[in-house]
Amino acid sequence: MIKIPYPEILAKLTQQTGMTQEQVEQKIQAKLQQLSGLISKEGAAHIVANELGIKLIQNTGKIKDLYPEMRNVEFLAKIQNIYEVREFLRADQTAGKVGRFIAGDETGTIPVVCWNTQTDNFQQLSQGTIVRITSGLVRENRGQAEVHLNDQSRIIINPKGETIGEVKLNRPARKPIKELKEDEQAEVFGTIVQAFNPTFFETCSQCNKRLKNDNNQLKCQEHPTALQDIGYVMNVYLDDGTDTIKCVFFRQQAEKLINKQKQDFLNYKQTPETFEEIKTALLGEQFKIFGRVKKNTFFDRLEFIANDVAPADPKEENTQEERI
Repeated sequence: MIKIPYPEILAKLTQQTGMTQEQVEQKIQAKLQQLSGLISKEGAAHIVANELGIKLIQNTGKIKDLYPEMRNVEFLAKIQNIYEVREFLRADQTAGKVGRFIAGDETGTIPVVCWNTQTDNFQQLSQGTIVRITSGLVRENRGQAEVHLNDQSRIIINPKGETIGEVKLNRPARKPIKELKEDEQAEVFGTIVQAFNPTFFETCSQCNKRLKNDNNQLKCQEHPTALQDIGYVMNVYLDDGTDTIKCVFFRQQAEKLINKQKQDFLNYKQTPETFEEIKTALLGEQFKIFGRVKKNTFFDRLEFIANDVAPADPKEENTQEERI
């Protein structure tokens, strides 16, 4: 099933039916009860939408309407950032390549992940280049949609006569920690009051997803013959004066948080005692963090999964507060 975030489903249903959000949620709860709770609230919402004749998925060709599990997507976009191509070895010792760039249009931005021959296009790409993407697959990574391109996909560079207006940056509104709600995207600003050592785990060398146990062997379900790589995650507690929340930083965001590279983290894995200095330096530092709120069902608490992080300028933050 195509994965539309629950808040977006609610917004689409209220907008297209004229009902209030409370009325829509009552219908969804009634459907959950009718099905004895044997379906997710997102699934129940899809059924309600179908019964009301509402189309949740529209083929607009715009980034805002790209959701995980969509296939053969096509859209026009302008490149915002490009990241270096990296090489990896498959289990059969053949070489593979993967590259990544951020594409944007008037409705938002989205990461585009290019595999193998698609990385050959990177020599012709730069910030501001307009591209038409065809035959892409939308996947979910850390709660964020991203487009994957394989050998059947195409990147049409600077298509004739095509233009893109001002790109809408996906910067959600800032919210106090005490007002955060499950599944919503937001920006939080605060001070780190506690930091923990990174945790390491095995990942797939092709898609970077965490490996799962399969008959006592760690394997990637999508790439069962791929080699293992090492992933890592960092956790800190952020305090903004209204409340505290645990913030989770996976690989790239962990690197940005402490301004270190992968090899540095691998060194910390071997000598964890050397990370004490990093944790101490983080205490009292202020950051702006963009991400999504997730419910940790094991501990029954909300956590903040970082999609981007940047040091905060106290003078700039004070100026913003004065304007407010």
